Amino acid sequence: MNLSRESAETIALQALGWLAGNEELMPVFLGSTGASVDDLKRQAGDPAFLGSVLDFIMMDDAWVVDCAASVTLPPERIMQARQCLPGGEQINWT
Repeated sequence: MNLSRESAETIALQALGWLAGNEELMPVFLGSTGASVDDLKRQAGDPAFLGSVLDFIMMDDAWVVDCAASVTLPPERIMQARQCLPGGEQINWT
């Protein structure tokens, strides 16, 4: 299923909400990105930033599953959303 960019951004915003509510992962995200809570608020509408949120979540299958369950989506939809945002294009090296 192809997602529109708008749908992908909505999924990424839902994922950001899930991440913000996760007391264990949110500090890890902030520490690894160097972002502050104020940065999150300012950049929440930036498709490239939203892509980085999905990149972070996709680092661990358990995070993907938990996030997807929280926002009532199939886990593969997280990856599909990431592909629709800047920097998410799959590169074919052959």
